[in-house]
Amino acid sequence: MAIDDKRRWASLAIRGMTALIFGFLTLIWPGVTLGVLVLLFGAYALVEGGFDLAAALANDPATRGRRASYVIEGLAGIAAGVVTFAWPGITALALLFVIAAWAFVIGVLRIAAAIAERQRVQHHWLLGLSGLLSVVFAIALVAAPAAGALAITWLIGWWALVVGSLLLAASVHVHGLHAGDRRSVRPGGRHVTA
Repeated sequence: MAIDDKRRWASLAIRGMTALIFGFLTLIWPGVTLGVLVLLFGAYALVEGGFDLAAALANDPATRGRRASYVIEGLAGIAAGVVTFAWPGITALALLFVIAAWAFVIGVLRIAAAIAERQRVQHHWLLGLSGLLSVVFAIALVAAPAAGALAITWLIGWWALVVGSLLLAASVHVHGLHAGDRRSVRPGGRHVTA
């Protein structure tokens, strides 16, 4: 597997695991206080944004043709994380709108990326589906801001679990794409597939 593919695989896997952990923690503690939810979301958004921005700034080949999208996603995630940490006394409604805005931005960018990569990546629909779910999630949050805190916590938790699962599935696909391409050299210089 090429170094670029290892980076892409690792990035998707870490982002997927981070989303799953965030989702599980949110669902395990359904009566979680707003302060804990703010910290969990802030950490998740910072990790997600950090990976996107680092990939763009490192000139990662996975960002080819989408560098601006990665920068915007990264800055949106970092901004959402910073807002939640800098404003720990944030109200439930304000947090809801921060989460909705962030989810909408990354959702639209992931849908655009899936469309742009449909010729290059076989399972581009996983990225597109995670984007669509993020947009639907953002709209649901804004459409029902008066929903109870418990309902919103469950919605956030399940969204994170589904998106995390899709990102992990994408990482498994990227890893599997190159597992069959590994070659070893036998004595005599002949290449054989491992």
